[in-house]
Amino acid sequence: MPRRPKPWFWKARDGWYVTIGGKRHPLGQDKDEAYDRFYALMRQPQQTKVSVESLAAIIDAFLEWVQNNRSSETYEWYRYRLQRLLDRYPDMRADDLRPYHVETWADQYSLSVTSRRNYLRSIKRCMKWAKKQGYIDRNPIEDLEVPSAEAKEVYVSPEEFDTLLTYVRDRSFSDLLETVYDCGCRPQELLPVVASNVDLDNERWVFTKSESKGKRITRVVYLPDTAMAVTKRLVLVNPSGPIFRNINGKPWTTDAVNCGFLRLQMRMGKEEMQHRGEELSDEQIAELIPTLKKTRTRKGSVVDKTAAELREEAKRKLTYKRAAQLAPRYSLYALRHSWATNALKRGVDPLTVAILMGHEDPSMLSKVYQHLSLNPQHMLHQAKRAAG
Repeated sequence: MPRRPKPWFWKARDGWYVTIGGKRHPLGQDKDEAYDRFYALMRQPQQTKVSVESLAAIIDAFLEWVQNNRSSETYEWYRYRLQRLLDRYPDMRADDLRPYHVETWADQYSLSVTSRRNYLRSIKRCMKWAKKQGYIDRNPIEDLEVPSAEAKEVYVSPEEFDTLLTYVRDRSFSDLLETVYDCGCRPQELLPVVASNVDLDNERWVFTKSESKGKRITRVVYLPDTAMAVTKRLVLVNPSGPIFRNINGKPWTTDAVNCGFLRLQMRMGKEEMQHRGEELSDEQIAELIPTLKKTRTRKGSVVDKTAAELREEAKRKLTYKRAAQLAPRYSLYALRHSWATNALKRGVDPLTVAILMGHEDPSMLSKVYQHLSLNPQHMLHQAKRAAG
């Protein structure tokens, strides 16, 4: 006898689901509402069966494909954004989706230009895939306009980098920062490095075609003194699995690194607030509290937040907001970008810099680092070198 369907909480999707007749149905985040929808499904299963016409079904199929064919980081990138879309439109049919739905969904969040672009292109990529696979006959958001990303002009000078390191509290995180700043590798090359990638004799990491970006050519990362010293030490500590691990001994993930940079920004921002003598007022906290969500999910159940919890949440968010205004937000890509800028300023020829960075097309260097042409000291020095 088949088992009776029962709602279950999917932690990764932050919502309740039920599987009926081999089809997974999203029920929402609230437990009571989820059970109401479940009972409605059981009363009229033939009318509520999820088909490929359901936007939720299309997204689930797409995520399953991404999980099987792309990295775990890519899967999580899509899953997070597309789940937020389903939270907004849980019952929408795929062919009813329109560009204004997507625009309205993205506009409800306070996003940067680049983040908003990522939200829009996540669902546009999903629907393009669905049409290509034959799930839908036409892409209803094919004409959705996706804005260009903001130019990344973050440059960390050697002096600023030394200051940055004074705010880092654990060595495992500083190992990441120092290695990227010293060798200019990509973050997706840094995090998965294992002992078999390390060539100590030639002071480099070697990634086979299947391990490299684009999977077309072997990628070699050469290690200057600091990056080499870190690598030699970590290979001895972690001879199996990724050599870069956090303070708990677990391999670094993209989310964990981002959290590390967020903590760093908060630490720097809070110190600047103290230096300026800035304190949050009771009026600021009281003004924010009514705008906060009054409930939270605990072990799959929705519970009310206490007054103390709401006050603490308001104080924390206001502090984070102000700290973020006073301190820069760094990233591993900013450090890689800074390595390239430093190399060019030190006179390393652009072709060599491009090869060391792993660019297949050296012309990318001139597009990304053209801001150097706006540095009068650098350009004057190069002009004098050219004159002999």
